[in-house]
Order: sequence, then C-alpha cells, then structure tokens
Amino acid sequence: MKHKDYYNDRYIQDFSEKLASVMSYFDSQMFSHNLIGQLEDKELFARFDCIVDAMQQSMGDDYSKNVKAFFNMLGPELKEAKGMFNFGWWLWPVSRYVERYGNENWELSLSFLKELTKRFTGEYAIRPLLKEHPAEVMDELIIWTKDKNVHVRRLASEGVRIRLPWSQKLFVALNEFEKYSAILTNLKDDPEKFVQKSVGNNLNDLYKEEPEKAKMIIAQWEKTGSSKAQEWIIKHGMRNQN
Repeated sequence: MKHKDYYNDRYIQDFSEKLASVMSYFDSQMFSHNLIGQLEDKELFARFDCIVDAMQQSMGDDYSKNVKAFFNMLGPELKEAKGMFNFGWWLWPVSRYVERYGNENWELSLSFLKELTKRFTGEYAIRPLLKEHPAEVMDELIIWTKDKNVHVRRLASEGVRIRLPWSQKLFVALNEFEKYSAILTNLKDDPEKFVQKSVGNNLNDLYKEEPEKAKMIIAQWEKTGSSKAQEWIIKHGMRNQN
C-alpha cells in the first residue's frame, strides 16, 4: 500500500471518532462530510492539508484549546527505537496541524511535540517553531538531548537538520551554530543507532552547506576522545566526502 492510501474514508471515520472522544465541541458530521469521498485523487501531503482544513473547520480556531485536547488522544508510547514509517501513522494529520498553526502558542506546541514524538514524529512540525523562535527552541532541544526517551533525543537532532527530506531547507543550524553544535555534541556518544543516524545525517547536511563547520565539530569531538558511536556517526556524516 502506498503511504497516501492509508488516509482513506475508513481512516477519516476512525480519526473523527478519536477527535470526538477528546473534544465535546468537535463537529464530526461536518468533518466527515467534508472529507468522505474527497481524497482518492490526491497525493499524500494534499490529503493531509485537506484533513487539516476540515479539522480547523470542525474544531474551531482556538489553537491552544485544541492542542490541549490532543494530549488526551495520543495513546501509549512506542516501545521501539524506529522511524516514522513504522508506527503512529494515524497521528500525521495532528502533526501537520501543529506544523501549520504551532506558532500561535509555540511553547505549548513544543511541549506537545515532545509527547507526540514518543508515538510518531515531530520533525516536520517543529521546524516552523525553530524558524520563528530559533534560540528559545534550540535551548529546549539541548535539554532534550539528555532525555531518557530515545525518540525525544532523536527529535532534538532530526528537527534541526538543514536538509530534512520532504521539507524546505532550514538554516537554524548555521544561524545558531553554537547551540546546534551543543545538540550534536551531547548526542555524539548516544547508544541508540536511531539517534546516531540522525546525528550523522546532520553532519552530512552540514558538509553540503558549510564543510568547514562540519570539520570544526568533528575536530572538537576528537579532542575529548572517541567511542564506537562517535566513530560510526562521523563515518556516516562523511559518507559523501572524497
């Protein structure tokens, strides 16, 4: 099944029930009427945008009220350290909603994404927050690098990538380089390959934009000793270098 085909009429019915279970004010009839039979000819992200449009119409435009309700529908945390295409697909429109409107209350959005990423991912939704509040959000991500949850640590890295696939370039890594470097450095010895891969991809992105800065980070790491995790991250980050 193609990714887009997951978001079909059956999904809309199930998702509507989930929203109604945490929002007494949610208009499930309007939501379903606007979407049933309307998604088949659309690609993945166009389906998300249609769903988010219908959410906004059916929930109202009190962003903070809506996000506080979302906390109550997330369900159990993931047990495994795997990526977004393994679990939690039903939550992608929620992430897309936060991606679109999150700066209406960026602090609440950030706290919500910390919980969302334990079930799905927040790597796209966090980028508008980073764009509008780079220093403040990066400070929080530095704290997240020490979190016991692997998905939170991974989001601290993945969200700040310059060249995140399926997303516009984000240059907060260059504009807040000291904080960015602190995030990667805190994760350079992370025991989870899930996190190591993200840190390595950050270095790879950085090499493509500012190779001297990538070399600077690695040089700083080498002054404080090495580890198997760090060696793997550096190799992965330099995979496109001659």
